[in-house]
Amino acid sequence: MTHPLQDTLFDLTTVTKLTARRRNVLRSPKQYGSADEDARPYLAELGQELIAAPQAIQFQPNTTEAVHRWSPYVQGFSASFVQRTLERYRSEYARPVVLDPFAGSGTVLVQAKMNGLPSWGIELNPLLHFIGRTKVGCWKVSAEKLRSMAESVLASKILADPPSFLKSETQFRPEVLFHLRRLKGGIDDFQPMNEEEAQVKDLLLLAFASILVDSSNLKRAPCLGYAPKKVVENDAPIRLFSQKIQQISDDLLLCQSQYGQYLETPAQVLLGNSMQIRPDTPCDLIITSPPYMNGLDYVMNYKIEMGWLGFGQSHRELKHIKDEMVVCDNVSKGLIRSFEQAKPYTNPWVEAIKEQIAFHIERRGNYRRHDMPSIVHKYFDDMYQVMRNMTEALRPGGRFMLVVGDSLIADVYVPTDLILARIGQDLGLRIERLEKARERRSGQVRSYRLRETIVTLKKD
Repeated sequence: MTHPLQDTLFDLTTVTKLTARRRNVLRSPKQYGSADEDARPYLAELGQELIAAPQAIQFQPNTTEAVHRWSPYVQGFSASFVQRTLERYRSEYARPVVLDPFAGSGTVLVQAKMNGLPSWGIELNPLLHFIGRTKVGCWKVSAEKLRSMAESVLASKILADPPSFLKSETQFRPEVLFHLRRLKGGIDDFQPMNEEEAQVKDLLLLAFASILVDSSNLKRAPCLGYAPKKVVENDAPIRLFSQKIQQISDDLLLCQSQYGQYLETPAQVLLGNSMQIRPDTPCDLIITSPPYMNGLDYVMNYKIEMGWLGFGQSHRELKHIKDEMVVCDNVSKGLIRSFEQAKPYTNPWVEAIKEQIAFHIERRGNYRRHDMPSIVHKYFDDMYQVMRNMTEALRPGGRFMLVVGDSLIADVYVPTDLILARIGQDLGLRIERLEKARERRSGQVRSYRLRETIVTLKKD
């Protein structure tokens, strides 16, 4: 006699209570598959092999590392990976200039400065630009002066208005919101009289921004959303802000004692689009982790911090920033329609993948974005523009390293890492190494094994 569960699994026409998404998962030809298997034809065409190189490359370990821990950033990668990379090429480059075209919270720049190496970053998100710039630009600030000014902020009675376009009364409990308004009011009231005091204010704002989500009814795991069971105590902002100031103060003392000889090492973060701007000096090592091709909205995910620090005054402003970035699948349909009329970069792999995605969306009859083939195409066109611009900034003999994950979209495997490697070839770079750093799980079909890869390209 057949078990009822087996009937459910194999005769889907009898299923009435399953969601459309669950039915598609059960029907998926990618159940229990792997990216490594599906990547073989692409690797063969590239004439490359995938090297097993398991290592920690996620941001999580940074939460205990000096300076890196000043601000949480779930999409970042690990300082230890950057350090290993710098050490790997220490004998080949005497004093390399390091560049990260997706600087994020500044992991690459901070680690480069700790090694006495000049660095550049490019970041389009103004909040992340501020965080990265503050992390590398304030090492000489007096820890005592920072703590003193923080005490003044904690004693302030001035209340700042919360961002009008955010639902602050829903995002924070009333008592918590009151303390946040008081902290922000005290920081806003501080008028710097010199460069060091301006840097102190930046550190105060950074500390304030870093506690917002922890003080809220929200969580970021990795997308921002409400956490109904979360309990936040009334004095959480005061306690968390004080702890963060103490942490930053401790790290300033560490930087000034352990890295004193590197305090003047240049580290500049440019605010802008890495498709269009680049440093005015050539670089030796590009180390970066570009946005992945997924549904993560890198702007709306930080709208709380952006709103409170004044880096976005409306959802329209945030949308404008998002539309300038490497595309995710949460962009406006109008942007994609405009792209479809352009003449973008393409190659046979991209065209074949677009056809397969379109076919599977049609087969399913239900998918979150029917323009997904064009979104995928725009992602690779955006990345082509970034890589072309950054290749111009790379010295002969320099290396371009990307940490990136592949994707599964509408039952179609998308070898993002290998397509970016091929784009590198199209730009005259040589594929030096493809290393599988870790295994991941697909968000669409959990049994499908994806990977995260370190792509190393060299400009011969």
